[in-house]
Amino acid sequence: MDALVDSNETEDALKGAASVVEEAAALAHKLADGIDRVFFVACGAPNRSMLALQYWIEHYSGSLEVRRYFPAEFMTQVPPRLDERTLVIMGSKSGTTKETVEAAQFLKDYPVITVGFATTADKPLAKAVQHSILTGEAERDIVGLPHTSMAIAMMGFMGGLLAAKDGWPLEEKLLSSLKALPKAAAVAKSGNESRAAAEAKELQDDQVIYHIASGPMFCTAYVFGVCTLMEMQWLNSTPLESAEFFHGPFEVVDETVPLFLLLGEDPSRPLMERAVTFCKKYGRRLVIYDSKDFEMPGIDPEIRPIVAPYIVGVALDRIGEHLADLHDHPLETRRYMWKVEY
Repeated sequence: MDALVDSNETEDALKGAASVVEEAAALAHKLADGIDRVFFVACGAPNRSMLALQYWIEHYSGSLEVRRYFPAEFMTQVPPRLDERTLVIMGSKSGTTKETVEAAQFLKDYPVITVGFATTADKPLAKAVQHSILTGEAERDIVGLPHTSMAIAMMGFMGGLLAAKDGWPLEEKLLSSLKALPKAAAVAKSGNESRAAAEAKELQDDQVIYHIASGPMFCTAYVFGVCTLMEMQWLNSTPLESAEFFHGPFEVVDETVPLFLLLGEDPSRPLMERAVTFCKKYGRRLVIYDSKDFEMPGIDPEIRPIVAPYIVGVALDRIGEHLADLHDHPLETRRYMWKVEY
């Protein structure tokens, strides 16, 4: 792995998604009159990106019911409102995730509308849904960026849906900001290089790490904690929601445990500020990332709260890359995933 982050590579990996945000918004406008509810269905990081979208739809929309499921859970539960007024949005970074593809096939027996987010048209998920938004494939799979790429396209769809259903006034600002997000993400990642290197060095011998966040920023806590550190570094790494933090989890805080504290700019920020205050009093090894500290060039001030989780996320990615080097454990290494039956 290169000692320094390649800003051009980061930006290029996200350009495909940025180029389809207007297409995604247009599709949402086309479908909006026919739907009353949105079901998000995905595994892993895409599911947590959907968590952030769910947050904003619930925050802004007075007309839409919104739910979120893991595909395997979705197929066993079989929600009763799978009718012609239900939009099911599905996503898979690879486009081949077994459970997600199975859920798309499962839905062919129901009169729902299906939209899938994948990289290319030849992927099984893209073939299994009625409508697909394709982000394209980057030349190299850089940690965290496939998740961010899909999120960009899904946020474009969300903006169109909110505008069409509820007259949301920020659609154009969102779309223009999403087009600028690849550059802003590259700036955030390269600008965090020296800090990330130092923090990885500090954390290299730890086996237990906690990540605390609120609202849509929990998406970032999950993706970094679970998808990078647990999956790719085999660490005991747990994301915690600040709204739940004081109902049990805060008992683990002491001067030895490393805590990532992630703050966004959305309405849930006070919940996270409370957690930060507590951890500063009783903890010592705090890694605090506040989206307000990032410049985010090209991002409209009113859109910063929506894209903040992804700006912070790409900055954290560099910590994961440095830890992989320090552990001599490449991020591509797996024990079980894609290797054994499960």
